[in-house]
Amino acid sequence: MEYTSFGQTQLKVSQLCLGTMSLGRSAWKAWVLDEDASIPILRHALELGITFFDMADWYSTGGNEEVVGRNLLKMSARERLVLATKVFYPMSDDPKDRGLSAQHIARSIDRSLARIGTDYVDLYIVHAFDSDTPVEETMQALHAVVRAGKARYLGASTMYAWQFAKMNHVAAMNGWTPFVNMQCQYNLLYREEEREMLPYCRDQGIAVTTFSPLARGFLARSAGTSRTVHDVYQEYYGDEIDREIARRVRELAARRGVSAAHIALAWVAGSANWNVPIVGAARTAHLDVAVEALALRLDAAERSFLESPYRPRDEINDQNPLRRPRALRAE
Repeated sequence: MEYTSFGQTQLKVSQLCLGTMSLGRSAWKAWVLDEDASIPILRHALELGITFFDMADWYSTGGNEEVVGRNLLKMSARERLVLATKVFYPMSDDPKDRGLSAQHIARSIDRSLARIGTDYVDLYIVHAFDSDTPVEETMQALHAVVRAGKARYLGASTMYAWQFAKMNHVAAMNGWTPFVNMQCQYNLLYREEEREMLPYCRDQGIAVTTFSPLARGFLARSAGTSRTVHDVYQEYYGDEIDREIARRVRELAARRGVSAAHIALAWVAGSANWNVPIVGAARTAHLDVAVEALALRLDAAERSFLESPYRPRDEINDQNPLRRPRALRAE
């Protein structure tokens, strides 16, 4: 595993980040692994040299932070880890227990730190844009989190580029802590962030982390495989363009003698849009594939072969996070 500077920060991160949404409590979602099954994945990630771990308070309604934090801190010294967690989504039925209000942020960071078992996180991420809270209130509250030493840096996820730029502009105008990271969805079937978000981040020196490199698993399935997990998060993909790109992924994988997951991950990791891929794992073997994919180089012809069927499609953001993106075809 190699390590890289994280944008303009002082952080050094592994070239892969382990996304831990699937680790926590199966009572939250059926596909989530309970603690006993989560421990081998965390241990193997460390064995492979992964030091960057992405959590969220919403995952397993707090159980994710408890399971991941408790076990990582038993296996590794805190200073060797780069820990990220998020705030935004509902944590209870209380209407004040959600969003990016100053009150919710102040309560949420303290609860997250207690669950993880640490005095600070390296990266505190807003999970989406909150249209119900003034940007000034959110950015001042996040600045207070950093000033208190509870987070080293700030990040954001799943919003339009103009919203992200507005939040950073407000921070700059007031001398508050800006975002140094954007976490966005990016894969062969969803490339909309190439329009504005990725160029903005490149211009501003903002580190990019990308999730769902396998397109919610769609790109790793065998031809004709039906979905076995019935969950709204599995319903993003599946139109004729997606199927054609997935077919090309399988064709190239056969030529290269690797799996479709290797090819899909290699495309993301080798993108000219610099990013740290966030990979999930239900088995330790999934981590091995992800690390192997880092060393797999696709040439220009192979990348063009995979990319050419793509068409612009609906963006996924906080206004429509669970809507299946449609390809936008010219009439």
